[in-house]
Amino acid sequence: MAYQGSKGWYVQKLKELGVYYHPVERKKLETYKSYVLRNLYLEIIEKKNN
Repeated sequence: MAYQGSKGWYVQKLKELGVYYHPVERKKLETYKSYVLRNLYLEIIEKKNN
């Protein structure tokens, strides 16, 4: 179990949403820093809410 807001938490939440690779660069999520994953997560959540 990862702490909320950690890199592992963002990876876990993105995978639950069905995102396994970065949408632009097509690399695995685990290769990115936490701030990139956070921005991606917030972007996807915002699109789902609209």
